[in-house]
Amino acid sequence: MSTALNTRVARLNDVLCSVNALQWDARVMMPRGGAESRGHQIATLKGIAREMILDPAMEEAAQAALGTGEDASARAVLAARAWHAAIPADLLRRLAEQSALAGTVWAEARAAGDFALFQPYLQQMLNLSRQVSAASGLGSHPYDPMVHVFEPGETAASLGSLFDRLRAAQKPILDRALGKPRPRTDFLYRDYPVAQQQAFCRALVAELGYDFTRGRLDTAVHPFEISMTRSDVRITSRWPTDYLPMAIFGSIHETGHALYEMGVDPALSRSAMTTDMIGLYAVGGTSFGMHESQSRLLENHVGRSPAFWARHFGTLRDHFPQQLSDVTEEEFVAAVNRVEPGLIRVEADELCYDFHIMLRVRLEMALMERALSVADLPAAWNEAMRSDLGVEVPHDGVGCLQDVHWSSGYIGSFPTYTIGNITAAQIMSALPAQQPEVGAALSQGETAPLRAALECHVWRHGRGRSRAELLGALGQEASDPTAYIGYLQSKFG
Repeated sequence: MSTALNTRVARLNDVLCSVNALQWDARVMMPRGGAESRGHQIATLKGIAREMILDPAMEEAAQAALGTGEDASARAVLAARAWHAAIPADLLRRLAEQSALAGTVWAEARAAGDFALFQPYLQQMLNLSRQVSAASGLGSHPYDPMVHVFEPGETAASLGSLFDRLRAAQKPILDRALGKPRPRTDFLYRDYPVAQQQAFCRALVAELGYDFTRGRLDTAVHPFEISMTRSDVRITSRWPTDYLPMAIFGSIHETGHALYEMGVDPALSRSAMTTDMIGLYAVGGTSFGMHESQSRLLENHVGRSPAFWARHFGTLRDHFPQQLSDVTEEEFVAAVNRVEPGLIRVEADELCYDFHIMLRVRLEMALMERALSVADLPAAWNEAMRSDLGVEVPHDGVGCLQDVHWSSGYIGSFPTYTIGNITAAQIMSALPAQQPEVGAALSQGETAPLRAALECHVWRHGRGRSRAELLGALGQEASDPTAYIGYLQSKFG
């Protein structure tokens, strides 16, 4: 990269890492009263970031870098300039400010199970998102520009086709799985003290490769991972005392995200390859779907496997000797792999999970195109849960208020979870075949060879290769659900 472009992008990355730090604090440490001022702070920094991207000197530096071997960085800068030139600065500012306010009100509404508290804030977020969509001029559907921010290349049409295929394949597998005898699960709902949960999860994620000299494990209402360069990558979890899997698999999931960021080539720090200049987000992952593939791979393909618990169940029982005294390793594995339609996406089993995602995508598409009003969202959500999964929603806190995404302005991000599931299965069908040592180690519950392979094929590239390019190098075609459907059929069918 040319020195001029490198210097400018590095400073831009510093600003966006500061935004990440403020967002982490807002969701983990900040007192409620700080929400409004925090919104202004984040909006100011994002406005500065936008001005840096649109500075004519940035374009000059990018143009000078073209043809010098750093075309990818230069093209990323020029694409970001085109996007931000189309989006008014005042709109970006209002979106950032409203997101900070909406996030605080969402947490209150979720706790109270009262959608009416959140409704006007969601309406405003939706209005602003529609304005962003219209200003961008991208796509043929108002949802297209929103998806573009998180998963370039996907559209409302491509997702509709993909989800139709998935639904047709998964519904018979789900029906067959639900016809099987249910495993014992009573022990998952016993009293699990927070301190022991945290101790076990800290030890577990460290063994999975999470580096505590470059990270933290904290508590949040909604678990997340966020990075301030590869040298500071933080994760959060939550610790319900009456349901053990939430803490364990939430921590494993966020560790998958964190390992991606920690595994980026150090040479890419503070560069265009670790900066989402369209989403204004400091991140090394090449797309949200690719990022989600790493968390779902670790959570499900590794973390729910019998071999993994052959290695770790004894330690878990040492942390909870009374609660698990009458539970065998086999019973535990069966319980955490059970198929049981439920209310909560982040607690959903692998078969039901995508139905939760497809429901959300269908609803937010309808909201964006004005086919569904915000006021009618709870009823539409409840009806979809009833028809898709046969589940009755008792209140909005475990219904349409359960996810933080819409309050954060992340309309268009939900499809990336299912794209992550598909991509994880593609990677896990390719890597052990190409590198037998990966499969051999996983059969013993050991993840080091897998992590080394992922670092080589995925993590180290940062944003330098697209999801399609990364999968293509493994002989896979992006968004092809064949491997994923085969995996679900083999495990549950």
